[in-house]
Amino acid sequence: MKNLQIFLLEWKHFIRSPFKIIALALFIIAGMYGLHQGANLYQKQIAEIETIRNAAQEQRQEIIDDHYRTGVIVPEDTPWVDYSSPFWGAYMSNAYHFKAPSPAMIYSIGQAEQYGFYKKITFFASPYDADMAEEIANPERLQIGTLDFSFVLLFLSPLVLLVLLYNLKSMETEKGIIPLIEVQMPAKNTWLFLRMLFYVSLLLIAILILLTYGAGLAPVFDSADHSFAQTAIYAALYVAFWSAIYFLILRNGKSILGNTLQMSAAYLLFAFIIPAAVHQSLSIRQPANLMTGFIDVRDQLNDLRDGPDSLYAARLIDLYPEVVNTPVYQDSFKLALAMNYSGSMIMNDFNKASIQPIEAENEAKNDFIESTFWFNPVSFFQNRLNAIAQTHYDDYQAYRSAIQSSIDQQIQMMVKDLWNEVQVDEEKYLEYATGIGK
Repeated sequence: MKNLQIFLLEWKHFIRSPFKIIALALFIIAGMYGLHQGANLYQKQIAEIETIRNAAQEQRQEIIDDHYRTGVIVPEDTPWVDYSSPFWGAYMSNAYHFKAPSPAMIYSIGQAEQYGFYKKITFFASPYDADMAEEIANPERLQIGTLDFSFVLLFLSPLVLLVLLYNLKSMETEKGIIPLIEVQMPAKNTWLFLRMLFYVSLLLIAILILLTYGAGLAPVFDSADHSFAQTAIYAALYVAFWSAIYFLILRNGKSILGNTLQMSAAYLLFAFIIPAAVHQSLSIRQPANLMTGFIDVRDQLNDLRDGPDSLYAARLIDLYPEVVNTPVYQDSFKLALAMNYSGSMIMNDFNKASIQPIEAENEAKNDFIESTFWFNPVSFFQNRLNAIAQTHYDDYQAYRSAIQSSIDQQIQMMVKDLWNEVQVDEEKYLEYATGIGK
């Protein structure tokens, strides 16, 4: 029996099986729905980023027109605001840092719905503010609540494959015609493999069609990171993983019912039981971080201010040694105000110190999850898809680090200009506004 004949016979079996056709059709429909979910989120984030950028630009232009170009540096309704001061010039700069979504987000929303993708940069901001993210008990948990393409691929494709393969060989075994097949094709495993290959190829073609359809919803092919090819490769490897498991079950199976039960048990084990056990184990080992140390940062600054002035000054000098050589440091009349405005540098240092144990704990959680990948394949493939789509935990960790760098830069620029008595004009104001953030 030639290979082509086996494929042709399987095609006839497939088109005569409404149950298999419906299962594959529903998989394609669910995949299209998931792709549209990702595309909608991608377009929403792109539009919101553009809206925020335009609004910030309008606000900056309004400040320039109303104050720097008219010479009204101190508004009458807010006499404490001096736009010529580096503190107020930087504070009113409306600088933002954005995480532009990758077009590959359509394939895996990942953690994009949990984390903020824009952040206003101010002296008192931090990458762990409430508008950025809630505390996560498991940074790598599967996003089961979102029906995106990765959910369809990871949880529905094994089910579709089960439906397509459940009666291979077992039906012939039950009818007692296996000896007749062995006469025509001595290598029984080869015969089973070729029959499986037809259905696996059918599923892979459906996935490739979905990936291509998704590329029409977002400019995936325009990106230089080869996200389409990478997603296709991991999708093929994932299908191959389940195909290998099902092949072993079918090769040793004796009945349709027995094969179906074993394949269903394998699906439940790898898709739900193992990930849930890993999640529960992580929750027991490392409970949710309430970030109480981070919340107490403002109290630390107030305690320092309430203490001796020498301690406050020493802390500031330790962070910015150049302050002792500035004109303001030599002027006792201006010194107190400059010290007060420079408190944001000390508070930022407290923030970073309180963030370190939180990030260390999150890193430990991720290391634990990665150590389970060898027996937790669904989580592994979910992580790889998220990494390709730039919706992985590590992508948002890099985003938080970039936000912190922008905050540091803004504070350093402000403090340097403040202590050197720089008068803020339109050019300097725009430097505050556009020199940091993205």
